[in-house]
Amino acid sequence: MESGAGKHWTEEEVKALLSVWSEKNIRKQLHGTLRNKGIFIYIAKRLQELGVCRDWKQCRAKYKNLKYEYRTVKYAHNSGDVTKTMKFFRDLDAILRYEPVAQLAAEENGRCSVTETQLNTSPTTDSTQ
Repeated sequence: MESGAGKHWTEEEVKALLSVWSEKNIRKQLHGTLRNKGIFIYIAKRLQELGVCRDWKQCRAKYKNLKYEYRTVKYAHNSGDVTKTMKFFRDLDAILRYEPVAQLAAEENGRCSVTETQLNTSPTTDSTQ
């Protein structure tokens, strides 16, 4: 199979990536880690089990691109532009909708600390997230 950063992802490959990414433990690790090479190595191994031959760098690049495109479409929708769309928007929305967002909180000594809040959650969501 051809590999390399320039090889386009097939629809099946993206669906496999989304299925691995949607797992709760993967979402938690991706959210809480800045140096996430190990997580993407694990994701690449899981994708190999599903028949997708991608290295960790390709997985990370696709993850970042999908996340960026999702946020661009989400922002457009929130601004009233419903004409902007993407193929896997609903899948990504299900994955990213409940992702905690880090916010800076001013402490008494003037420094900032990071606190987590959740956006768009409803009482019916899993409270153990």
